[in-house]
Amino acid sequence: MKTYLSVYFGAAVLAIITTPIVIRIARRLNILDAPDVRKVHSKPIPRIGGVAIFVSMMALTLPVLFLQNPIGDSFRLVQSKIVALLVAAGFVFIVGLVDDIKGLPVRAKFLAQFIAALIVCNAGIRITGIPLTDSFFLNFGWFSWPITILWIVGISNAINLIDGLDGLAAGICAATCGVILILSFYFGPPMMTVMMLSLMGALSGFLFYNFSPAKIFMGDSGSLFLGFIIASSSVLCATKAETLVGLALPTLTLGIPIFDTLLSMLRRFLERRSMFAPDRSHFHHRLLALGFRQRHAVMIAYAVTLLAAGLGMFMLVTRNAETVVVFICILFLLVLAFRIVGSVRLRETMVALKKKHSISSEKKREIEDFQQVELHFRQAENFEHWWQAVSTAADKMGVLNLSLHLMNRDGTPKELNWRHDSWSPDCSNDLLKASFPVPDRRSGPPLKLRIEVYKNGSLQSAGRRVALFARLMDDHSLQTLPTNGKSSTSAETSKVCD
Repeated sequence: MKTYLSVYFGAAVLAIITTPIVIRIARRLNILDAPDVRKVHSKPIPRIGGVAIFVSMMALTLPVLFLQNPIGDSFRLVQSKIVALLVAAGFVFIVGLVDDIKGLPVRAKFLAQFIAALIVCNAGIRITGIPLTDSFFLNFGWFSWPITILWIVGISNAINLIDGLDGLAAGICAATCGVILILSFYFGPPMMTVMMLSLMGALSGFLFYNFSPAKIFMGDSGSLFLGFIIASSSVLCATKAETLVGLALPTLTLGIPIFDTLLSMLRRFLERRSMFAPDRSHFHHRLLALGFRQRHAVMIAYAVTLLAAGLGMFMLVTRNAETVVVFICILFLLVLAFRIVGSVRLRETMVALKKKHSISSEKKREIEDFQQVELHFRQAENFEHWWQAVSTAADKMGVLNLSLHLMNRDGTPKELNWRHDSWSPDCSNDLLKASFPVPDRRSGPPLKLRIEVYKNGSLQSAGRRVALFARLMDDHSLQTLPTNGKSSTSAETSKVCD
């Protein structure tokens, strides 16, 4: 017990000492997080707090590994797994620190997390299956690799996304460390208890400077490191527990970042934005939008996390089906919390799904029409065929009015027109108009092709059809027609006009 207390308080005190040093270094090197439209702070804040967390945890964890006592003996029993976990976590920390200092592409960070997760999996820390009853174990087989990698990378980025308010991510991670700490007491290994105590101590000390108003942020070096080591540790505890609660309880404690990440992905999918696009619709942003101050929003998130973790403790005294029922009930409460703050809107989600399906179907149909029209252009052998292909394209692609401005050899202007049967003067206010230069086979300025596209309630669809029409003019201009020397554009034009 003395070892455990020494580890926790030692890490906390070390974090309290090292964090101000890190703050001064960050300010001197200008490693600051500048305010912008999606952030809530109003002045530059140092963003390498992960250094203090990492140093404080490792400084108290590593010496314990070599103690000649039961804790040191437990480490030697799982030495390869613990070493792999710490090495991989250190690698993720370094990548996050480089990102905090210089910035890294999102793909590079994902690749680093994937490699680190592979190291952990290769050491034997994997979600091998789920015990459904005392006598039945659902074995994942080789699927344990992708499932474990998805869990580790997913949790790492979930913690990264939730790190949007002062003290929010650090507090939730500290609570999760406490839960894994309890699991390690129940199921082992004791070395995991030391790791969680040192990490929880480091977070406790760091929160003195990170809680609102924050003097330092943990940055990616902190959030990715915390997410990775918590996710990997939960898997290691789950393999020792050999019960559903080993992974279910950490999942509930991480309910806010997990649900927030899933809902963010759904929201960006429905809004047709990149999965990595920033926004201000996270759980904590919704609390701020409801009028809560930053400190109060964080306290609410803490309360939801502790409530989920506290109720989840009942799973330690339940078995099989009862454990599943408790787990599902707490998940429902978490969803209810997101519903209350406005992150879950079923009616709006269904409307957005229908709209996205409609847009996707419309886009697919427009591409199919474009591909069919291209065949007409490829078969065109003269200007008359080309103009027929242009008219067919206009008809297929929702163009209501089409005009081509030409110049005769004698210098007089000429205009070819095509108009859809549904065109009327009343619809002119609901049209998107565009003009394209069309290179002619003759020397001189390009011809002018003007089109009017019906918006039909969607500027995006009209713009896409205009872009596809422009692509046709790029790929199949008059210059692409075969030259046989028998006719010119002017003569062919006269034939068309006649």
